[in-house]
Amino acid sequence: MNKEVKKTTISKEDVLYVSRLSRLKIDDSKIDQFQAQMSNILGYIDQLNELNTESILPTSHVLSSMKNVFREDKLKESLSPDEALQNAPERENNFFKVTRIIQDS
Repeated sequence: MNKEVKKTTISKEDVLYVSRLSRLKIDDSKIDQFQAQMSNILGYIDQLNELNTESILPTSHVLSSMKNVFREDKLKESLSPDEALQNAPERENNFFKVTRIIQDS
């Protein structure tokens, strides 16, 4: 593998686009820093393309001994609305009533 990292160029527009997608507000003074960091990350990823993976089997997890353990679904009685809401500070009919935190945009 090449020890020198290839530079993949990330534009300032790319940084701003990613920040909008991730809903992160980036200070204008930090854009150059993030641009360099993202370029370096993509350069390291490009290095992985140089590896010969022809004989490597695809895996879903790095530990082959890992497997899902499922339990049998069993039908059982659930709480009544009154039991579920007995400690609720406020309720409206059979629902928890909470303060609205999402603003209209």
